[in-house]
Amino acid sequence: MTLRVWYNPRCSKCRSLKELLERRGFVAEYRHYLEQPPTRPELEDLLQRLGLDDPSPLVRRKEAAFAELELAQAGREELLEALVRRPELLERPILERGRRAVIARPPEAALPLLEGDRG
Repeated sequence: MTLRVWYNPRCSKCRSLKELLERRGFVAEYRHYLEQPPTRPELEDLLQRLGLDDPSPLVRRKEAAFAELELAQAGREELLEALVRRPELLERPILERGRRAVIARPPEAALPLLEGDRG
C-alpha cells in the first residue's frame, strides 16, 4: 500500500518522519505541498482520511499568515480557503496510508498507521 507524506524539506519534523520511515524500511511518496499546493477537494479528502470534519487541526496557528488573515475565529469554509491560498498554513508532516491519515507530530504518531505495511 502506498504511503504519501505531505512534506516540507525545511521542517525538522518532516525530516524526522522521513528518517523514521527509512530506518523502518518504508518507501513513501513525498508531496512538497508548498510547491504543489492542495486543492479544496484534496483537503476535503484529507479531512476524511484523518477522520475530521473540522479543519482546525490542519492549521498552523503560529504562522504569520494565520494572524495576517485574522483566522482565529474563522469557520470551516474560511479555514479551508486559507489552506488553499496559503499552503504554508498546513500542519505537517501528514502521512497517508490507504484511506487513513495522521498528522505525524511527533513523527512517532505515525507508527500505529504503519503497522503491518512494508515497501
